[in-house]
Amino acid sequence: MENRIEIFVELGRRLRHFGEDERSKRALQTAIAENEWFTQTDILRAIDAICEEYLDREKLIAWIKAYPQAVQSRNVAIIMAGNIPLVGFFDMMCALICGHNVFVKPSSKDRSLTNYTIDTLRNISPAIPVYDYAPEADYDMVIATGGDEAARHFRTRYATIPTLIRGSRHSVAVLTGEENERELQGLQDDIFTYNGLGCRNVSLIFLPRGKQLELRAPKMNPMYHGNYLHCKAMRQMMGQPFLDFGECIAVEDAGFSPNISQINYCYYDEIEEVQDWLTQNDNSLQCVVCREPLHPRAVAFGRAQYPTLTDYADGVDVMKFLTSI
Repeated sequence: MENRIEIFVELGRRLRHFGEDERSKRALQTAIAENEWFTQTDILRAIDAICEEYLDREKLIAWIKAYPQAVQSRNVAIIMAGNIPLVGFFDMMCALICGHNVFVKPSSKDRSLTNYTIDTLRNISPAIPVYDYAPEADYDMVIATGGDEAARHFRTRYATIPTLIRGSRHSVAVLTGEENERELQGLQDDIFTYNGLGCRNVSLIFLPRGKQLELRAPKMNPMYHGNYLHCKAMRQMMGQPFLDFGECIAVEDAGFSPNISQINYCYYDEIEEVQDWLTQNDNSLQCVVCREPLHPRAVAFGRAQYPTLTDYADGVDVMKFLTSI
């Protein structure tokens, strides 16, 4: 696996200069044209997170030690989502590091960035076994990410082989009332980065009773802003209470928000109430932003969009899955 790790270390070195040359500038502009939710800031943030957390040599070497070093090569299909830039990269990297033949189906909303990354890998290592996904082909394993309807389809389509299928998840934040300015700014990033479209974006906030919710929403994508105006108008028409933060509304509700521009919040008296809620709703949670480790997938304020190598989506160890047969 050592040589494969060096391939990805070199990929990280090159991605750190993304947007500085003509080829990557074209990929950047094409990505924005493909997906009207993507911005240059979001794309560069996603690439920075990948380079910082996934493509660091020391982190990769320490991470890989927990897994078998020799695995029989399999044909692995990876069907990617397109809600945030390069959201399927980690699955592809894991499969390639394990030595599998990888068949990638990028989302139509994230094709340019995915193909740019694959082409860069091929430039580094021409023999790297990454190919185009074909729906009629037979595979040994499948990793698929999408909405709940897509998840049901893939579970049926690949019912006879090992699969790792992901549907919709949500993320929450738990405040104590003692957060400092840096942590509160981090919370804004956890909420609004990628226009709230990622499963790691916070959409529900727990507050100690008596604590006032304060949000500083940045200027958002026009579609996000349009969704905000619609949500605001609907609640006004129905006479339903809400807080207005200019680019989003906040509603007192202990459930997950049905709209990207609506942040839900609820109060607690004792932290044990929150812990019980987290346990009961674990299957719907992606991560929990908080000071203390209240949940197995807890992260610090401002780090929700910087998952580490062991912050596996849905809490399912991808590498364990890929080395299990």
